[in-house]
Amino acid sequence: MDISSFDDLLGMAAQQPTPQRLLLVFCKAELPEDATPQQKADFEAGEGGMLVPVASVDKFPDALGSFAELSAEATQHGLAWDILFVSTMERGEDSPERIAQVDQTLEAMVAAIREGQVAACLPFDGTGTMVALGG
Repeated sequence: MDISSFDDLLGMAAQQPTPQRLLLVFCKAELPEDATPQQKADFEAGEGGMLVPVASVDKFPDALGSFAELSAEATQHGLAWDILFVSTMERGEDSPERIAQVDQTLEAMVAAIREGQVAACLPFDGTGTMVALGG
């Protein structure tokens, strides 16, 4: 199954032999303070900028009905975002050690995104469509 949307990812996660946990990092596109006039023009045209993590959370696929439900929950919490990065890991038991591992993995994802290292994550836009991020 090809993944072209967040809902595709939910379906694929549900089909895995072991229960999955989704790791989500919501990011906002921002323009650097020292942006050049060209970078500003590109940003105004919807290109360029930098992605800044604004929130991270783990969710179980079976607790999410759809991308629309996730988006509504984010809106309810006042979360403004442009790109959602997603990774997965086996669900495991909710022991203190597992929760610490999830937190460490989310922190590593946030750090990687800040450094522009996003190849290990699937990026989705505000409609739940998987996007290609270019350089």
